[in-house]
Amino acid sequence: MMKTVYLDNNATTAVAPEVLEAMLPYLKDHYGNPSSMYGMARRVSTALNQARTQTARILGASPEEIVFTSCGTESDNAAIWAAIRSNPLKRHIITSRVEHSAVKNLCEYLSHNGYQVTFVPVDGKGRLDLDYLYDHLSEDTAVVSLMWANNETGVMFPVEEIAREVKNKGVVFHTDAVQAVGKVPMDIGRTGIDMLSLSGHKLHAPKGVGALYVRKGTKFTPFLVGGHQEQNRRGGTENVASIVALGKAAELAGNLMAEENTRVKALRDRLETGILAAVPHADVNGDTDRRLPNTTNISFEFIEGESILLMMDEIGICASSGSACTSGSLEPSHVLRAMGVPYTAAHGSVRFSLSVYNTRQEIDYVIEKLPPIIERLRQMSPFWKSVQAG
Repeated sequence: MMKTVYLDNNATTAVAPEVLEAMLPYLKDHYGNPSSMYGMARRVSTALNQARTQTARILGASPEEIVFTSCGTESDNAAIWAAIRSNPLKRHIITSRVEHSAVKNLCEYLSHNGYQVTFVPVDGKGRLDLDYLYDHLSEDTAVVSLMWANNETGVMFPVEEIAREVKNKGVVFHTDAVQAVGKVPMDIGRTGIDMLSLSGHKLHAPKGVGALYVRKGTKFTPFLVGGHQEQNRRGGTENVASIVALGKAAELAGNLMAEENTRVKALRDRLETGILAAVPHADVNGDTDRRLPNTTNISFEFIEGESILLMMDEIGICASSGSACTSGSLEPSHVLRAMGVPYTAAHGSVRFSLSVYNTRQEIDYVIEKLPPIIERLRQMSPFWKSVQAG
């Protein structure tokens, strides 16, 4: 049977064995509602509190600042809606041109429904234009929402620095940290960040669970109105088994962060260097100095990224042409377009995102197998033939 080399961890991750083991009892034996009063329910409530503590610890937060949600998208939406509903007289929002669709599409929706939205540009390496951002802060700004790390390129924004500047203006600051949690150290209590979103399935927990950090004292209007759960901040009976899984995954990620930033980073660099050495007209998209340790986004000029992915899949290699939420589109990535990546390169971009489960043997397999795929596709490309002829 052909081995799968999975290099699409920014899209989703495998559930860690320890995480699965931790959650199973809450699917089988400990099925009580944590809001009930009897012994079984109290046991479940205790597990919920432990998961809250574990999730808070990886952020440097307090357990009572954690609100469990269904996913990163819900967390992003809850944060932005809370900010604007808690400040109803303020009608201005600032975000960036390279946000995940969970933030981008919500902000575009709000821009058509009475809000002014400033989309901050980035340069050719995906770095945020800080002067543009600060120049557009005003008394009417309700919230600034910027990702900690880009899901397609891995480029990290200086969110801690930005949060301080934003807070000095009395504006709420939210960060979509879905890709960053578990990969970079955080001590959020020492920052000016008011709200932070994370998602379980990006750090080896199952899909369908996330969390939102809400700093103590931050005005917060619930996104989901219902029961008293989550200290009246998110109605609905908690998804206990998945929350337990998220807590365990956060604990594991904290223990493995050093490996993420050494061994995994070295594997990413080996993959990147090997591909660039073997394939002409290939280039890394994004800032190579300030980015996640597991991510590289490489453009292969004059061919289609989807064709590359399909041919890699035939030999067991899984990667992505960008965000998993937009991979059904034939249009070039909005992130690469915002960076000014040429059309001929943006269409041929592939994102490789690693995890602690990847090995050197897997990386060497990709370095061996990918160049012939690129060469084969280019031989079929009229654009490549014109380049060769010219």
